[in-house]
Amino acid sequence: MSCIHPTTRPPDHPTPPIPNSIFDASLRARIDQLKADKVYKRLNYLASPQSARVQMEGRGEVLILSSNNYLGLCDEPSVVRAGIEGLEKFGAGTGSVRFICGTFTIHRALEAALARFVGTAASMSYVSAWNANEGLTATIVEEGDFVISDELNHASIIDSIRLAKAITKCTTGVYKHSNLDDLVAKLEANKGARRRVIWTDGVFSMEGSIAKLPELLQVARDHDAIVVMDDSHATGVLGATGRGTAEHCGVLGEVDIITSTLGKAVGGAAGGFVAGSEALCDVLTQRSRPQLFSNALPPTVAASALAAVQFIEAHPERVQTLRDNATYFREQITEAGFKPLDGSTPIVPIIIGETAAAIQMSDMMLDEGVFVTGFGFPVVPQGTARVRCQLSASHTRDDIDFAVRAFRKVGGKLGLL
Repeated sequence: MSCIHPTTRPPDHPTPPIPNSIFDASLRARIDQLKADKVYKRLNYLASPQSARVQMEGRGEVLILSSNNYLGLCDEPSVVRAGIEGLEKFGAGTGSVRFICGTFTIHRALEAALARFVGTAASMSYVSAWNANEGLTATIVEEGDFVISDELNHASIIDSIRLAKAITKCTTGVYKHSNLDDLVAKLEANKGARRRVIWTDGVFSMEGSIAKLPELLQVARDHDAIVVMDDSHATGVLGATGRGTAEHCGVLGEVDIITSTLGKAVGGAAGGFVAGSEALCDVLTQRSRPQLFSNALPPTVAASALAAVQFIEAHPERVQTLRDNATYFREQITEAGFKPLDGSTPIVPIIIGETAAAIQMSDMMLDEGVFVTGFGFPVVPQGTARVRCQLSASHTRDDIDFAVRAFRKVGGKLGLL
């Protein structure tokens, strides 16, 4: 029975509820401590589409050097138009879970395109790449299985494995970053497991390093294991035509399961997917909890992501431009006196040390008109805080030169050069 009489109208401007004083005070104390430690994160609000340069509230025009908009498709007219048309044709959303109320044909078209693009037989879309990872592990493993993860894998992989362990009572392990000897030793120690699953990132987002994928696949074959790879920072980025780490390593079509995002190079809106065999995607439809208990990807996002995939397939030169920009930035920032982590991806981390120092550098760069984010603990280990630069195909050489000049100025002020 309702607590409000049906004829009673709620006030136009209801009074906010009074928070639990003890609980709220504890939260405020945590916030105050973050500010005192100079690691408090502040949001910056944009008043224009994500692009190489944006309009930021209180700042005017700012150069973006911290976005996952690798191919510059966030404001690509054909991608934006497809999203608008998807909204007009299919409405705002499914209104419920796909198997309950029906799914849209745009989801089927997107999933077919994604599978073709990454080299698998089928794919299944989710509202986020986090959901895709979260829903995968617990769906494919059971008690008696062994799941092992690279120590630098993304938080969504870590949480997915933790959740699977809690639900299924599977055994889990972690191997040293890209250390195949350690991986083999731990697979050997668990050779009695019913099934062995190796989880890895394709590109490790905080390092910009690439998984040793051919070697991982060989280890998996030697130990009757399957490889699951999150390719979120490689889809649309690596390989001659942007098909990801597998194409980059010459093993397209050989990875058992690929997960990835639609929120980075592929349009930049939201969403994620799992790609693999038809049987895998059917099982996910039947048993994956984010599929069973969450609405589908909004059709406007599905439509814009589909257009983004089609754009990448039609314009491989955009992938080459991204690669050229990353190479040029690495050369220029090194010549300026910085020592970024080695790599060949558009992720170029500059190690600063302490979290507060990385955030301070980020703030000072913003004062110079460059938005680049500082990362520290717990995102990366203590003492390895960094400013992570990310290049886009939409950057011009003038943009990159502008950013390097800002780094020289700020680095000089902080005594880093």
